[in-house]
Amino acid sequence: MKMVVINGSPRKSGRTGIVARYIAAKYSAALIDLSDQPLPLYNGEESQGFLPAVQHLRQLIQQADGVILCSPEYHNAMSGALKNALDFLGSSQFEHKPVALIAVGGGGKGGINALNNMRTVMRGVYANAIPRQLVLEPSSFAEGNVTVETAEQVDAVIAELKRYMNAAKWLKTQHE
Repeated sequence: MKMVVINGSPRKSGRTGIVARYIAAKYSAALIDLSDQPLPLYNGEESQGFLPAVQHLRQLIQQADGVILCSPEYHNAMSGALKNALDFLGSSQFEHKPVALIAVGGGGKGGINALNNMRTVMRGVYANAIPRQLVLEPSSFAEGNVTVETAEQVDAVIAELKRYMNAAKWLKTQHE
């Protein structure tokens, strides 16, 4: 089964990228790294759909059996970079697709609002955001990597995503 992980941080060396790259490497997931592959600002014009970066994004999400969205929390919301990328996508890419949500907070209670934002957008494109979600704090990282405890938490989210991916695959075969 194909998974795609999106690093929704525009920062080249941010913690969100660390967790997204961990997932991509461990689970052989395709990585869309918005710090490395910036998209133009979405303006709703049809011509943007012909841009190679937009076509690539749409194709990867369309072909995925499951998606992992990773975002820092900026001012109580997901990053503008992630929201912009999601604006290029719609129900034709996401309908009934299982999606896992991971937020990276700066400390305290940061992260939960980014999760809520992502969940709201996923509802809008008819995706199935899975119940298990994760907020990672600065202490979830050490020496440029996820900690052992963080890896276990991420692995639990991915295990649940895979269960939902299997269920979605089974349901699809029942309706063909």
